[in-house]
Amino acid sequence: MPQVGFIRNKQEIKFLILYIAERLIAPVPFEVMQELTMCDPAVEFFDFSECLNSLVETEHLTRSTDELYAITEKGVQNGRACVKELPYSVRLTADRLTEEQNQKIKRARQVQSSITPYKGVYDVSLSFNDDDGRPLWHMDLSVPLEEQAKDLVKRFQQDPEGLYFQLIGVLFPDMANGGKTDQTDKHEK
Repeated sequence: MPQVGFIRNKQEIKFLILYIAERLIAPVPFEVMQELTMCDPAVEFFDFSECLNSLVETEHLTRSTDELYAITEKGVQNGRACVKELPYSVRLTADRLTEEQNQKIKRARQVQSSITPYKGVYDVSLSFNDDDGRPLWHMDLSVPLEEQAKDLVKRFQQDPEGLYFQLIGVLFPDMANGGKTDQTDKHEK
């Protein structure tokens, strides 16, 4: 038995999927699309799954070989024509959840890391990028243990900004003193 919600039929589920897909800044996997679409309690899993597949079949959405979903131009046009069919409260909820997902996508683009085993050591690659994808800093390290490699990645992902500023502080210690160098301090005394 469907739960109480605002979505009344499969057609509205399709409208909701298109509404969400148009607002995403990158293709997303099935699970993310499901989580976003089920923002209305009346949307059931099997109905969602059927509607998503139908939208791929009708070329409103694409599904890549790595199982990521994205909207097509046809989907954008038809979704915009039907947006008023969605209850306002559902659109507001979808907007909020989609913006949260977009922030996660942006963060994943900004903070990237990988571990590659190589001849008895583990190569760790760490990148911290700006919003345009330009690297602020990139570092490659080799460590002897996989646990160390995983720990490096974990620490980096927790606070890349903090590590960046610590690195700048080490490379430019005079900047850490508010721009004063040791010479400036001697003259002031």
